[in-house]
Amino acid sequence: MHKGPLVSRLAISTVLLLGLLSSNSAFADAGGKWANEIGSMGPVPKAQCGPSDRTESGLQGQTTSEERASGDSGLGYNCNLEFVGQFRGEGAFSQDGPSYFGHCVYMATENNPLQAHPGIVVIDVSDPTNPQATAYLADTPAGLSPHETNKVNEERGLLGLAQSNGPNFAVYDISGDCAHPRLASSITVPNSFGHMGGWADDGKTYYIGQRFRGDGGILAVIDVTNPYNAKWLLNWTFTGDGRPHDVNTNKDGTRLYAAQPGNFGAPPNNSSLGPDGLVILDVSDIQFRLPNTQIRIISRLFWDDQGQAEQMLPFFSHGRSYLISTDESGGQAGVGRLAAACARGASPYGYSNVIDITDETNPRVVSKIMLEVHDPKNCTKFLAEPPEVGGGPLDYSTERCAVDRPINPTMAACGSRGAGTRVYDIRDPLHPAEIAYWKGRAPRTAFLPGSGSWSPGVDRTVEKQAGLARFVKVPAGDGKGHELNLWIVGDAGGFQVLRFTDWYSQTPYGKALFAEAVAE
Repeated sequence: MHKGPLVSRLAISTVLLLGLLSSNSAFADAGGKWANEIGSMGPVPKAQCGPSDRTESGLQGQTTSEERASGDSGLGYNCNLEFVGQFRGEGAFSQDGPSYFGHCVYMATENNPLQAHPGIVVIDVSDPTNPQATAYLADTPAGLSPHETNKVNEERGLLGLAQSNGPNFAVYDISGDCAHPRLASSITVPNSFGHMGGWADDGKTYYIGQRFRGDGGILAVIDVTNPYNAKWLLNWTFTGDGRPHDVNTNKDGTRLYAAQPGNFGAPPNNSSLGPDGLVILDVSDIQFRLPNTQIRIISRLFWDDQGQAEQMLPFFSHGRSYLISTDESGGQAGVGRLAAACARGASPYGYSNVIDITDETNPRVVSKIMLEVHDPKNCTKFLAEPPEVGGGPLDYSTERCAVDRPINPTMAACGSRGAGTRVYDIRDPLHPAEIAYWKGRAPRTAFLPGSGSWSPGVDRTVEKQAGLARFVKVPAGDGKGHELNLWIVGDAGGFQVLRFTDWYSQTPYGKALFAEAVAE
């Protein structure tokens, strides 16, 4: 088991804390040194785990072949996070959201005919130790099969769902009683085959990303000004760059940060035709409902060492604007697979870039949130990694991230296909550092019909936790102040509530971090 040196970890925390305390004026100066500085471009510093944690033994993020074959991974691994409560149900499709509102969770399932309760599971987390299902959204095709369109707009209390590979779009009103959503609209969107989507921040527009994201692909746009009378607005056809996987917008809804998913060597007619990376789009015409609507490209930023860009998560830190990207497949999804990725010096699996977009015409990668499993230097170490019995090779790619708050965040939590949920200190976005992880119990040969990664005859030796996490501030156990919980979803474990361990919260590093995180 890995136990990093405490002294070095605490030294890092002291340096970061002193920097934060002494340089607020520099952070606030958008034209200061951060305007030109480039940060960490390799694996982030490892978390210093507690003495009672059950830690991974290989590379950072890896579940070794020995751990997988011996059954050890069936017990799971943790670092500075511990279990509080769980709703497992019939399994979950973790990458399909989840979405959150108030004390409620909206967890997608596989839509397997064997399920007793198909559709989106509504979970009430009023008691974090005993979450309970209160409803199942199975009254629309979108509710039955939303794929990655499961998104909540918190400002208006709306849940949007678009049918996977089908034309239905549904809006549920969750503003009154989040535990019992009310269907507001269910409409047909011409030529839509939904894959992933998202809201404009004001909750009046929903963008449906499509199954086909190559040249000639569309972006369906829905007007939700009146959620009880949602209307199809238009389908925009892309003839070049800007084809989004996930959809994120700026605060005023005039910019769409398109994660354009490309794979190395993809043919011209492929949905994953490159290049791979970020395209910033001007969607002002849509936001203001102007006639003769146009979507214009503001800028492009591409990289060639990964594959299938997915998320572009905006946040604002000490005077500058940033995005956190994710790539869901890394270099191993390109032509020639993993061996070819290693040969060309690519990352074997997808990781996150921190991108400075303060000057939106010139976005720049300023740091990487990378684990050792993502490092191109370690690529060849995975060539002999055995695939799962009845399944495919392991994939340690980062699927999506969440921050604890959009302005001056302290932490980011990133779900992945095989590396668990990892938590990072991002108070200094140019020098992120790992602080915790949770790798759920591997399901092995068990089977739950609603799970997105389980099927009979497959030996799943890692838990897939590819969903969106959520930080939740709760009263501290001693009744004094607050502490942070983390809500996550895994294919095997379903919805889970975690908390940071007392050991970690009492370290000098943890105390300083949480003091900022729970500050009013």
